[in-house]
Amino acid sequence: MVLQEMATPRPTYLLKRGQYDQPDKTVVLTPGIPSSFDFGGTSPTNRLELARWLVDPNHPLTARVTVNRYWQHFFGTGLVKTSENFGTQGLRPSHARLLDWLAVEFVQTGWDVKQLHRLIVTSATYRQSSRVTPKLLAVDPENKLLARGPRFRLSAQAIRDQALATSGLLVEQLGGVSVRPYMPPGIWRSISNNKYKQDVGAKLYRRSLYTYWRRTLPPPTMTTFNAADREVCIVRKDRTTTPLQALTMMNNVTFVEAARFIAERMIREGGESIDERLAWGYTITTGRRPTIDELQPLQSAYTFFLENYQRDSAAAKKLLSVGAAKRDILLKLSEHAAMTMVANTLLNLNRSLTLE
Repeated sequence: MVLQEMATPRPTYLLKRGQYDQPDKTVVLTPGIPSSFDFGGTSPTNRLELARWLVDPNHPLTARVTVNRYWQHFFGTGLVKTSENFGTQGLRPSHARLLDWLAVEFVQTGWDVKQLHRLIVTSATYRQSSRVTPKLLAVDPENKLLARGPRFRLSAQAIRDQALATSGLLVEQLGGVSVRPYMPPGIWRSISNNKYKQDVGAKLYRRSLYTYWRRTLPPPTMTTFNAADREVCIVRKDRTTTPLQALTMMNNVTFVEAARFIAERMIREGGESIDERLAWGYTITTGRRPTIDELQPLQSAYTFFLENYQRDSAAAKKLLSVGAAKRDILLKLSEHAAMTMVANTLLNLNRSLTLE
């Protein structure tokens, strides 16, 4: 009902001291916008006119706010750091002329979001190295000068989706109803009589965008990695680094199961030798080939886990039974379990969790 304008709007009066039950019927109010926002056009009188006013090319705010949020998506911090507040309580832009130019470019290209994304990610600023010298770190710890490329931890949704994609489990179907992937048992019952019914099959591996979200009880994995709880609208949230995040990556069903399937890929597709498989696994999880110094700890870890699981086949079976998807029984038990632990380690690396 709220989306439909009434044919004859009811009269609205000034409220004395803001009291809803004390209208001053001598003062009739009409729809409008603050005079400080008026850029010379006709003042909006209904929702449709307001929408057109918001995206008018002469409007000074909409394009800047939108561009700033996309910049924040790619760089971790917006040109206006307080992306939720462009008012007097917000911070001034670090590069005001750049923000203005991007906003104008966005409008003149027909509000083309893909074009804006392409413009940002192909820029020299975005493509430069994220390496930082001690001197530059001391002068510009927050990279306000844009003297280096962005470096920040991926979002909660991207971390889960990346693990599923690397393992080959990710279901890339677009659209459809929300799904209910793995969730700690009894978590809904702790605050209500509702019971969480976990989905089965392909629904467990849909993108995080489709995860069912209960506002009063969001998915714990998401909140661990600083996802907004959605009780209020939030466009910016600080990123933290806590031990609980590492424990989640090492023990959560989603990530252990993903590691198991990454291990299967490493054994099947990585090559004949152990070193080739380890290097291939490092490449698909981090995006680059490992150095000799980076490969050596993986070799030691694999040897350690292999010897352990050769002695304890029950522990290997328990590890490889985590998750709903069945393992490839043609793979040798101890080798598969050892490679799973290595894959789990790879998913925990900073290079796997960080955009840089």
